[in-house]
Amino acid sequence: MKTKIFTVLLIATVIMGCKSDKKNATEMSSTDTSMVDITDTQWTLMTLEGTDLENAEQNGQVIHFTLVSEGNRVSGFAGCNTFTGNYTIEEGNRISFNALATTRMACPDAKIDEKNVLSVFEMTDNYTVSGDKLMLNKAKRAPLAVFSKSDLNSQPITQKHWKLKTLQGKEVTRVENQDKDIYFMLQSTENRVEGFAGCNSITGSYTLEQGNRITFTNVATTMMACPDVKVNEAEFLKIFEIADNYTINGDELSLNVGRRAPLAVFEAVK
Repeated sequence: MKTKIFTVLLIATVIMGCKSDKKNATEMSSTDTSMVDITDTQWTLMTLEGTDLENAEQNGQVIHFTLVSEGNRVSGFAGCNTFTGNYTIEEGNRISFNALATTRMACPDAKIDEKNVLSVFEMTDNYTVSGDKLMLNKAKRAPLAVFSKSDLNSQPITQKHWKLKTLQGKEVTRVENQDKDIYFMLQSTENRVEGFAGCNSITGSYTLEQGNRITFTNVATTMMACPDVKVNEAEFLKIFEIADNYTINGDELSLNVGRRAPLAVFEAVK
């Protein structure tokens, strides 16, 4: 009888041990997931409040955001306007966004209300990662939004014609008698920058560093006078004096200073 009791107790102990091992394995798996790095990656919107938005473009580009590890900055495109701000990540997959600012463009034909996109960042307090998918959540409810991963390194900014789209949040269009669109290009050979400011051509040098840092030096212009072209070249040229970082979102490039809203937004011309 004692032998039978001992055998039963032994089996029970083994079963409890297996359950404990499984529990520990589950906890370890959960911990590993929480350590996934979600920074310096472009996250493209897939679903919003349960609605499938995969491959849905707004103004020629997908809605997305990037967490820039340098300075804990967030930047992205909400469907009409670009936005910037700060983020904080804490243990337990806690995340919060603050000081969000956007450009001020009007997009009456937009199919997606960007207020709904921006509200995700205002409400989110945690995230989960599954494969190449990122979910932004509020408490334990269903995800506010689901994003898919893409590699920022596949988006070089050199050797591209960047046409000015917005300046200090205001949309820019070619004015009367202006020869061509305002633009700049970063030549990879000798790190030279060249462009057109509305009346005069510009040249200079640039330096790119990790964390999307950029500086322009020795920027000079031709000395033409264009009294019949109503363009404030000084305002455009000021960007190259104070810009210290950039964000790249698909075919859109923003030049920024610190963590403020973009000084200027450019689009790639192919």
